[in-house]
Amino acid sequence: MLRVYNTITRRKEEFKPITEGRVGMYVCGPTVYGPPHLGHAKSYISFDIIHRYLKFLGYKVKYVQNITDVGHLVGDGDEGEDKISKQARLEMLDPYEIAYKYECEYFKAMDELNVLRPSISPRATGFIMEIIEAVKEIIDRGYGYVTKEGNVYFDVHKYTKYGQLSNRRLDENLSGERIEVATDKHHAEDFALWKAVDEKTLMKWPSPWGIGCPGWHIECSVLSRKFLGERFDIHGGGIDNLFPHHECECAQGDILTGSVPMNYFMHNNLVTVNGKKMGKSLGNSMTLSSLFDEYGAMTVRYFILQFAYRSKVDFNEQGMLLAKKQLEKITEFVNKVGSGEEKAPTGEIKDIYDNCLKAMDDDFNTPVVVAEILKLIKMPLEKLPELRYVINRVLIDIMGLKFDSDIHEQKDAVPEEIKLLALERWQAKQNRDYAKADEKRKELEEKGYLVKDSKEGYEIVRK
Repeated sequence: MLRVYNTITRRKEEFKPITEGRVGMYVCGPTVYGPPHLGHAKSYISFDIIHRYLKFLGYKVKYVQNITDVGHLVGDGDEGEDKISKQARLEMLDPYEIAYKYECEYFKAMDELNVLRPSISPRATGFIMEIIEAVKEIIDRGYGYVTKEGNVYFDVHKYTKYGQLSNRRLDENLSGERIEVATDKHHAEDFALWKAVDEKTLMKWPSPWGIGCPGWHIECSVLSRKFLGERFDIHGGGIDNLFPHHECECAQGDILTGSVPMNYFMHNNLVTVNGKKMGKSLGNSMTLSSLFDEYGAMTVRYFILQFAYRSKVDFNEQGMLLAKKQLEKITEFVNKVGSGEEKAPTGEIKDIYDNCLKAMDDDFNTPVVVAEILKLIKMPLEKLPELRYVINRVLIDIMGLKFDSDIHEQKDAVPEEIKLLALERWQAKQNRDYAKADEKRKELEEKGYLVKDSKEGYEIVRK
């Protein structure tokens, strides 16, 4: 039985989809104004694992992940500059060029991390008319108001459940969290649904309230509703967006649909670097391209999988080097097992497999799965079909580890006859039948192969 931690209730709950056999999942996507970084890897690998395991359990998953290409300001307030427009000026490019450039970089990095593509990746700019209609609905229902400046705000004081997700109260100084408070609001806590812009702004659209662009929070409410309906199973995102972004989503969704639209709200935790918060302003933000060059994309993925999705990931060189070493051992083991017949596991191999699934059923507990994988690679190579079964289902299907294609080509080039001779030699050696082991070694050499032994087993190489 799969149990997931629901931020709405602050406890683990049995997962029950709205429609049997199907899951609708929405995850807040990137704001595409800069190169993808380690924080993106943490967030989207976390939800990739959830996506993969739901598919493994047999669910048909409709996974929607938006692309924020307009409307996200530099701070969390409603005054300031759009991140994409700011970057466009710095690079002397059109804002649309910036958004497309970094969207492509984002998906390239996710592909290298073996993150499965979402079912749908809608850009906010493609749904401006739907956003305007949603803002109209909120105004018509008495929760939005238009100012003389042409801005539209959500009236938080009229929505008495505001704070239900983050457990914040309106008597707390919410405005203190913003870089600047707009002067035309009824209350400092009200948030923007639509923002007026001047004629010089490139990313702008006509609306009933004048030329402007959408606020940041409204796009997710509109896109999740459009593609998943008024009620869906899972909403995911980073814990740093719990307030204000996800709190505002819950308020908007409630007014638009009559209830908070998601059954389960799931949040992944953040990345620290040597124990300190990661951020551009702190000078310790790490781009994925630089990490891939130094350690390899699969090492980054494996490193992140060592932490539960709700736990912080502390990035440090020592941890990355250890992850790289462990992944090399896992890769070596996978190559020794090779491809071929599969068979349901028994005995100790079955215990390892069952422990992996139990861990995944317990809110996607990947650190336990990693520990079980490290046990698996110490198993003797006597039951190759059973080992293949676990490797293909746990390491590849669920954990999403991808092994170097060149290595696989070399591995697959070894004929089954040679693999069998090598296994017979290994088993003879384990049984102290050194005469037979030596005989098999000579047969291998005659056929052009050598066997190199190690503590973990053996490796077949061409002469």
